[in-house]
Amino acid sequence: MKDVLAGVRVLEVAAWTFVPAAGAVMTEWGADVIKVEHPIGGDPQRGLISMGLVAGGGGPNVNYMIELPNRGKRSIGIDLATDGGREILYRLAQTSDVFLTSFLPDTRRRLKIDLEDIRARNPNIIYVRGSGQGARGPDSGKGGFDGATFWARGGIATALTPPGMDWPISPRPAFGDVMGGLTIAGGIAAALFRRERTGVPSVIDVSLLALALWNLGPDVLSSKLFKDVKTPSFDRDSMPNPLVGQYATRDGRFIMLMLLQPDPYWPDFCEHIDRADLINDPRFCDSPSRFQNRRELTLLLRDIFSSRDYADWVKTLSTLKGVWAPFQTVLEAHDDPQVLANGYLPRVTAPSGEEFSIAANPVQFDETPAQPVAAPEHGQHTEDILLELGLSWEEIAAHKDAGDIL
Repeated sequence: MKDVLAGVRVLEVAAWTFVPAAGAVMTEWGADVIKVEHPIGGDPQRGLISMGLVAGGGGPNVNYMIELPNRGKRSIGIDLATDGGREILYRLAQTSDVFLTSFLPDTRRRLKIDLEDIRARNPNIIYVRGSGQGARGPDSGKGGFDGATFWARGGIATALTPPGMDWPISPRPAFGDVMGGLTIAGGIAAALFRRERTGVPSVIDVSLLALALWNLGPDVLSSKLFKDVKTPSFDRDSMPNPLVGQYATRDGRFIMLMLLQPDPYWPDFCEHIDRADLINDPRFCDSPSRFQNRRELTLLLRDIFSSRDYADWVKTLSTLKGVWAPFQTVLEAHDDPQVLANGYLPRVTAPSGEEFSIAANPVQFDETPAQPVAAPEHGQHTEDILLELGLSWEEIAAHKDAGDIL
C-alpha cells in the first residue's frame, strides 16, 4: 500500500482526532505526512493520559489516543505565532501537495495560515479544512467535537437511543472522528486525481455535522418525507421478519440473525436449530405465514436460542447459509479469524518498545494489508525535516534560540 500515494506530501496543522485521522490514513497509503505541533505542549491529545482521561499509569506505555490518529507521521515542533516559525511553515508548504488543518477560522487568520496565505507560497496546494459545523453559516467559526457536533447535534444519539430511556446513550471515543478522517482522506485522494488531470487544486471542506447526516442518510431522507404519515411500528416481540433480530443465549450473550430474504434459507435454518419439524409447519413455511404468525415464531425462537450457550450457537451456526453474526466484544475481535486473515489489526511497536495492535484503515490496495508504524514523539523529526528543507545546523540552532521551533 505504501506506493499508492508515494511522493505525496501532506502538511498537517491539526489536533485531536478528526482531522489528524485523515493524515494517519494517508501515511498507510504511502504519503509523507508532516505533523506540525506547538513546541511546548504539542497536540493537546498528548496530555490526556496525564489528565487521567484515558488509560495510562500502571499499564502499557502506549498513548493509544495519540497512536490512533497519528501513526506513521513525522512530527515537527513549530511556534506558528512567531515570524520565524511561520516562515518555516511556508517553506514546508512550498514542498507540499496538501495543507490539512482543523484550526478555527479566527485562529487561521491570526496565525496567517488561511487559504490565501498558504496559496500565496504554493498556488497549487490542495487546502483542506475539517470543521465542526461547516465552512459557512452562523456557527462556522465555532469548534466542535464528535461527542457534541456529530453525536448530539447531528442526531446520532437521538436516533440510537431506544424509546423510553430517560437518558441518551453515550458515544464511544472518537466514534465520528475516525469515520470523518477516512472521509477527508478520500476527498484528498479525489482532489489529487483532479489536480493531476486538470491542474486545478481544490479546497476541501468536511464537517462532523455533515458526516452525521450522511451516516443517518435513510433516517434523514424518510423523516421529512413521512413526517405527517403514520408508519408501521413493531415491538420486539413481533418484528415483521423474525429471522432478522437479536436473540439471547442461555449465558446472556446474543446472536444476530440477518436473513433478509428468509424463504431460501428457512429449511437450512430449521436444520441448524434442530427443528426440522418447523420446515413445513403451515404457520411458518413461507414469508406471509411467518409474518402472520410473527409473534408466535419470535417467542419460539427466543426459547430455542435461550436453551444453549453462546459458544455452542457460534459453532452450530458456523455453517448456516444465511447471514448471521455473534455479538462479539472488541477484545474478542482481536482473535476473529477473519480479522487475522485479512490483516485488519496489524502489530506496531511504539517508541517505548511496547508492541500493540491497531486498527488499520479499512481500504486495501492490491490485496495487501496496511503496515502502519507508530506515531512520532512530540517534535521527534524537527531537525531531520529542517535539514531536508535546506537549513544548516547554524540556522536550526538560531531558530531554537529564538523559540521558533522545538
